[in-house]
Amino acid sequence: MATSIRIKDHWAEQRMFLRRVIVAGLIAFFLVTLVFGRLFQLQILEYDYFSAQSQGNRIRVQPVPPTRGLIYDREGRVLAENVPSYQLELIPEQVPDLEATLARLVEIGLIDGEEVAELQTLIGTHRRFDSIAIRQRLTDEDVAQFAVHRPRFPGVEIRARLARNYPYGPAVAHAVGYVGGISAAEKQELDEAAYAGTSVIGKTSIEDAYESGLHGEVGHAEVLVNARGRIMEVLGGEAAIPGGDLMLTLDVDAQLVAWDALAGRRGAVVAIEPRTGDVLVFVSAPSYDPNAFSAGLTRKEFRALQTDQDRPLFNRALRGAYPPGSTIKPMLALAALHHAALDPDDTMYCGGYYRLPGKSHRYRDWKREGHGPVDMHDAIAQSCDVYFYDMARELGIDRLADFLQRFGLGTTTGLDLRGEKAGLVPTPAWKRRAFSRREDKVWFPGETVITGIGQGYLLATPLQLAHATAVVAARGERYRPRLLRGRVNLDTGETEYGQPERLPPVAIDDNAQWDRIISAMNAVLQGERGTARAVGRDAPFTIAGKSGTAQVFSVGQDEEYDSEEIEERMRDHALFIAFAPLEAPRIAVAVIVENGESGSRTAAPIARAVLETYLDTSS
Repeated sequence: MATSIRIKDHWAEQRMFLRRVIVAGLIAFFLVTLVFGRLFQLQILEYDYFSAQSQGNRIRVQPVPPTRGLIYDREGRVLAENVPSYQLELIPEQVPDLEATLARLVEIGLIDGEEVAELQTLIGTHRRFDSIAIRQRLTDEDVAQFAVHRPRFPGVEIRARLARNYPYGPAVAHAVGYVGGISAAEKQELDEAAYAGTSVIGKTSIEDAYESGLHGEVGHAEVLVNARGRIMEVLGGEAAIPGGDLMLTLDVDAQLVAWDALAGRRGAVVAIEPRTGDVLVFVSAPSYDPNAFSAGLTRKEFRALQTDQDRPLFNRALRGAYPPGSTIKPMLALAALHHAALDPDDTMYCGGYYRLPGKSHRYRDWKREGHGPVDMHDAIAQSCDVYFYDMARELGIDRLADFLQRFGLGTTTGLDLRGEKAGLVPTPAWKRRAFSRREDKVWFPGETVITGIGQGYLLATPLQLAHATAVVAARGERYRPRLLRGRVNLDTGETEYGQPERLPPVAIDDNAQWDRIISAMNAVLQGERGTARAVGRDAPFTIAGKSGTAQVFSVGQDEEYDSEEIEERMRDHALFIAFAPLEAPRIAVAVIVENGESGSRTAAPIARAVLETYLDTSS
């Protein structure tokens, strides 16, 4: 059989190779054309756009937070200042894994684990390129700890900032207030542009009431940053306008004396200048350290303050409502004179209790054996309850309530702080509204009687009592209490003082009636039988005052009050009001010591210490 031989077709192979070369060349040409086309688009057609984008990666516009305004007392002593501090800040867009980053910060102890959820919410309210403060007022140990672990935290930096500092701490906390981190809820309500770069806001008292003036106006800076977002150079921008400085009416010397005198007690001291309404002392005890809030409290620390049974966060001077006790007796005596309800020179016999006509119930005097025969002067000086029981009945609840309201009781004084409580001056109309669903909504004569000694439904704040005392000292002239005395002009550096605001006066036709009441109040401290004569003895100036005791609970008709058998927090409150010097009063003060029992023994010495300090240092 013959064998067939295949001869290789070189021309066919050459044609196939040529076709492949042509196809590959066409593909390569197409791809090169795409590359050059894209380069042409990027470098020629879209040069301006990407040049701007590239520049934006290097140059950023950052907000410059303004310096917060300072707060001074009336003599120019600093109550709130700004000090250099370090804070931990985070830029969301530079953080690869926010949850893991926060977990690592908890791990090394720079933030509290309980705060993580709140921080995540807060971060979510900001723009991704904002620098957000997640921890303020870092210690040197905190800074060192972060430096060691810095490579583990992209997008997290320590920045040098100004932090709020309160040199007098708890002593001025309820007057000055504090600043704290801006919460997510507050963030929603704030003007985002006005607070760009700012991490704190005024929370309470002056810091809150005058936030807009203290805050200032935000600026901006153009900065050169590297690939990691670190600032390499400041290229320019617009400077922030600092917040305005405030001068308060407070006198720090008297404030500290009142604070020290209340040490370990619960209560409040408020002092007012009668002819201006300037609040000289504004103390509520116990208090809290505003510097701790400025640094940032942990949830555990804040809960401890909230649950403290002594309520250090509660502003007793502004919101504490207490029965005023016998401190209102001078005002009721003035009402009786004004309405000619009784003759001030007539005497009545005090045998230790009082009965309404035709009734058997005894309304007891604080002095069990009674005061014997007393007239109006004696009744004020010795604080005879029986005399004022009868006076209240003669006046009637409507005239009694009307006169107390003229002194500012039962309504807010208008102090320039938020949250003031109005207290209560009860009337039959009020009781009908308040007790509309109850059978005992009728006003009873006995309720008028006990209102005459500042008990029953009657409630007043320490601020209201100080204001009313200032009205007595000024013989009926009234001024709106104020804590802001003036603002510092940023251009001139001079303080521009505000004018006192007059309120409707307590109009009395016969000025001698003021003399009679004030003379009796002077006898309380510097008379032979005054209830606070031990405190007023040897005073370097003349003082007028009135002690008071307010029941926390009612003692039964046939029971005796025994402080040794009563739990401390159920004992009577101690109150005292006073002003001095008698000839030309410059200060009026109200003191309340919760469960202090005796106004003369407990509250009066505090009032005298405040009077002495202010009159000595301001003379």
